[in-house]
Amino acid sequence: MRSFNSQALKLGTVATLALAGCANMDAQQRGTAQGAAVGAVAGAAIGSVTGGKAGTGAVIGGALGAIAGNLWSRNMEEKRLAMEQATQGTGVEVSRTADNQLKLEVPSDISFAVNSASIEPRLRPVLDAFANGLSSEPNMQVRVVGHTDSTGSDAINEPLSLRRAESVRGYLEDRGVRPQRIEAAGRGSREPVASNESAESRARNRRVEIFLREPGSGY
Repeated sequence: MRSFNSQALKLGTVATLALAGCANMDAQQRGTAQGAAVGAVAGAAIGSVTGGKAGTGAVIGGALGAIAGNLWSRNMEEKRLAMEQATQGTGVEVSRTADNQLKLEVPSDISFAVNSASIEPRLRPVLDAFANGLSSEPNMQVRVVGHTDSTGSDAINEPLSLRRAESVRGYLEDRGVRPQRIEAAGRGSREPVASNESAESRARNRRVEIFLREPGSGY
């Protein structure tokens, strides 16, 4: 028992240091480190009580804790890879956000014409693939956010960005995604990703972002 107490004390110290170091990590690294640290201590306790070695239990517990602490599931990773393949060559950027959502950033050249909320034909296969991926996932939530460049006034840009998001939502609903699962929002020109000082940068800002999250993950 004294040996376990000593081992547990050491592991507790390591866990404390690991948790303290999380401030310099991104969300994925932070979750993994925290889960590994807590899992290591728990694994050591289980290993000792059941007659195993505390060190061995710590290794097993740390590995399991790292998986549990990382909120990006295997299912979400599979969807990310599937959407990367489905959107290859379209200019759509597929990524994982810091808060573990799947994000599709759809550029203006395949989404909407200037001053229009009508979906361009080249966007439809992307949305078809996205909707198909949700057919077996009845509880996943979708958020669609429309953006414009800084040309024009807020009185024009705000409703236009919302209409674009609503067009995407309507398209997904027509493909069988339940309306209760989809949130649509417009940001106007308030969240640019480029300077708006050239035609190229303004085109980057005219975009639609589609987010997919698992139930309870929030955003």
